[in-house]
Amino acid sequence: MMQSVVGDVSPSQGCGEALKQAREQAGLSVQEASTRLKMPVKVLQALEAGQWEQSGGAVFVRGQLRSYGRLLKVDVEPFLQQADAVVSRPAELVSHSHTPRVQYMFESFKRRAVYVVLTLVIATPVWMALRPTAGPGPDAATASLEVVPASNRSGGAGAEVSAPASRPQAAPYVASLTPVPRATPSWLTLTFKGDSWVEVNAPDGRKVEHALLRAGEERRYAQGEVGRVKLGDATAVEVQQAGSTVDLAPYQRANVARFTVSSEGSLAPVVD
Repeated sequence: MMQSVVGDVSPSQGCGEALKQAREQAGLSVQEASTRLKMPVKVLQALEAGQWEQSGGAVFVRGQLRSYGRLLKVDVEPFLQQADAVVSRPAELVSHSHTPRVQYMFESFKRRAVYVVLTLVIATPVWMALRPTAGPGPDAATASLEVVPASNRSGGAGAEVSAPASRPQAAPYVASLTPVPRATPSWLTLTFKGDSWVEVNAPDGRKVEHALLRAGEERRYAQGEVGRVKLGDATAVEVQQAGSTVDLAPYQRANVARFTVSSEGSLAPVVD
């Protein structure tokens, strides 16, 4: 049976003190509790000291408190609603990266050059195949071979040659030079079934995504864009790589999943 947490102190201090007393009564050291929960020792010490703001966002704190409470049979549910008020919510960051102006102009010119080359490669054979075939010159005359005989008159016979029939000019074909747009396939997809804090870094360490994402949102990344991923609540996120669902169990500790992505596309757990 879980014991409830009461007291006149602040919610975080009261909850942390109850967790510490329950651990000592169970005869467990912080290191032993860390091994059982697969959590870093510094995280458990911060929870017991009531320093929730050192454990990350409110999503992280709720998951860590639930896991620690289940181990020690302490009812921490009354304090989970107050985690948002005690822990300062992280600012929602917009995914962007700074590119120097010279590099931006060079990349823009390179994209335009590629577009022009692809347009010529695709459109030129089509235009050559569909252009109208040149007909006879304007001075060339074509006479009909059909001869209509005239009525026989005395003294001789005559023949009339019908006038050449006019032929309509064929309308020229116009080939579109606009290339068909191609969709860029996503290599790594994060689909959110619930709220979760997400940290996504590029291979060079740049911040790609650092935000609290809500249920129903989705993020897609191309190959080579992601180097490291951290999910605050792994149970609320579905990860797909190249169209296949990824099992997060090997990369998960408590509710938090961490993994790295190599240049070849293989995933590996993060070692603290």
